[in-house]
Amino acid sequence: MDLMELQQLRYVVAVAETGGFTRAAERCHVVQSALSHQIGKLEKELGARLFERTSRRVALTPAGEAFLPAARQALEAAERARAEVAAATGEIRGSLSVGAIGTVTAVGIPALMRAYHDRHPQVTMRLIHRMSEELVREVREGVLDLAFLGVPPSFAADGAPGLAGRTLVVDRHVAVTEPGHPLAKRSSGDPVPLAELVDESFVDFPSGLAARAQGDEAFAAAGLRREVAFEVNDLTFLVDLVRCGLGITMLPSRLVSRLPGVAVVPLRDGPVREERLVWSTARHSPAAAAFLAAVAEVNAP
Repeated sequence: MDLMELQQLRYVVAVAETGGFTRAAERCHVVQSALSHQIGKLEKELGARLFERTSRRVALTPAGEAFLPAARQALEAAERARAEVAAATGEIRGSLSVGAIGTVTAVGIPALMRAYHDRHPQVTMRLIHRMSEELVREVREGVLDLAFLGVPPSFAADGAPGLAGRTLVVDRHVAVTEPGHPLAKRSSGDPVPLAELVDESFVDFPSGLAARAQGDEAFAAAGLRREVAFEVNDLTFLVDLVRCGLGITMLPSRLVSRLPGVAVVPLRDGPVREERLVWSTARHSPAAAAFLAAVAEVNAP
């Protein structure tokens, strides 16, 4: 496949992802007429229209829907080939897509990515913030090279086909309350059993998420039930609700040092969270391999 054919594939992917020829041309840094001409030429060679063009929108045709995954795979294969050749000469290049939850404590992701960029300036990096379930799906689908998760021990992800992973940190939760809460005023300092929390109103993440499952599983294992009155997706908002005395929550002990204005209460049988790094074995490029090595360096036992 020559350079022009690869460029045609890039144009198709750009139109599909931006939803229009004008935005796609801007992304690809070409004039719209040149982009439209090349896509038209490709459609003629294929004998099928890839896009349905109207005055209001551009949408993939059934043929375009079938063509798009193959176009992405071809572009990824070409990029991987260039990266492998560069790696053979001692240079790491290409692209790296990293996903992370917002509460990673095992490594400092901004500092890690900065050090990685300084060492491998030819790699184009991308970082996205998602919940653990979404990150696993995007690694499995090839959208991400790797991702940092926060999950209960029961969470099965790295055993899935095409995925590998390892645990970076295992941490226990503590109860988090506003400073004036009765639990925060206990003088003994002894860990509090979950049974003493059943009458409390909880602030937590939405049901069905790994971040929520950690607490649910701990209460279920103790044969207890709790009331979650406030469900939120954002950690900052969650902690603000706790600070206002609207409920208590449970968070990993390594995380709470970052949260001013709250009281921390140790738990006897609190939830367990594992921070895991999972990666795609299908997209194991030299750039991804170098990043995994950098994580291992800073997270060595």
